[in-house]
Amino acid sequence: MSKKARGLNAAKKLKARRAKSKKQYKWYGKKVLGLKEKSDPLGGSAQAKGIVLEKVQREAKQPNSGLRKCARVQLIKNGKQITAFLPHDGATKMVDEHDEVVVECIGGTMGRAKGDLPGVRWQVVKVNDQSLDALLRGKLEKARK
Repeated sequence: MSKKARGLNAAKKLKARRAKSKKQYKWYGKKVLGLKEKSDPLGGSAQAKGIVLEKVQREAKQPNSGLRKCARVQLIKNGKQITAFLPHDGATKMVDEHDEVVVECIGGTMGRAKGDLPGVRWQVVKVNDQSLDALLRGKLEKARK
């Protein structure tokens, strides 16, 4: 049984109690204090441009096995480096080093990594201002920059 303050001058104590409880709430820090924007390499935006530094392969988590194709991308807006997933078959062939790509959040559970890829929270959407999906389907030829 909690003992809330009651009486004529209880408002100050009740406000302090409410503020303390808010900080214990999981989403308060993300939303109100803006902690996601501070820690997010994309700076809270949905998409960001970057330059491909190298193509890498990541091992899938247990119980799966296999090498997932990814790329190390340096973001133009702030210079931070992230690992972005290359979706679909043959996407590795469409992305080369020093290409300009657009990355977006994969959208896994609560902003975390999706599937069996630890620490990979982004995926490549465009390569040299052309849709990666259209390139893979053969609707577009890859532009040279």
